[in-house]
Amino acid sequence: MAFNLGTSNPLLFIDSLQGPDDELIKYIDVANIACGFHAGDPSLMLKTVRMAKAHNVKIGAHPGLQDLFGFGRRKIEVDPEDMYASILYQVGALKAFLKAEGVPLNHIKPHGELFFYMQRDAVIMDAVLRAAAVYRVPVYACKNNMQKEMCAKYGLPFQEELYVDIDYTPEGALVPVAKSKMATPELIYERITKCAETDERDHNQDGTFKVGFGGGAFSICLHSDMPTALDNAKAGRKAVDEANAKLFPNAK
Repeated sequence: MAFNLGTSNPLLFIDSLQGPDDELIKYIDVANIACGFHAGDPSLMLKTVRMAKAHNVKIGAHPGLQDLFGFGRRKIEVDPEDMYASILYQVGALKAFLKAEGVPLNHIKPHGELFFYMQRDAVIMDAVLRAAAVYRVPVYACKNNMQKEMCAKYGLPFQEELYVDIDYTPEGALVPVAKSKMATPELIYERITKCAETDERDHNQDGTFKVGFGGGAFSICLHSDMPTALDNAKAGRKAVDEANAKLFPNAK
């Protein structure tokens, strides 16, 4: 899940719909839908597209590594051209369901280990974004300059995100889910409020760091496969709505 602050359309995103989908969908504005490689299947994708459409929720493609058993969170080496093809394939699959339901593709967001793979390997990042460029929609990811610059190379808008249910290092790098401490709904509320007001987030060495949004709009990501996903979404929605009302009262 994620949210946007300070835009004309505040957003709350779900990162791969899992768990109590029928309840989670009520708290979000945008859903990232897994495209079959790390989660999902044709019937589930169609059901989720229809559910999102019924709730006026925008839809993004959430391609991942081919790892159903590990939910796309295990390291897998992939040839760059195979990676390019896999992104075209996954996003194209979701696009077919969207076309059938008369819904546009809002964005593309790489999932889990695919994001970290892109951070480690510029050739892989280039392959992913080269494929994304075919669809001409924004790309979403944790705030990082490397991806922002490569998106610009392909003329892709880059939407920067803050993650609030997993950890960061003191340097501001994202920590994988498996290596993060579980966040409570109360902590998620505090993190969103703090970043909106001070541009700061806590890190895993008991300190804080400047995120770098500089008072501008940003997205907030939460994961829907967490044990407290529904309560996390409720807390996140409350924090985002309050922050937008306080800091961006003219946003509509």
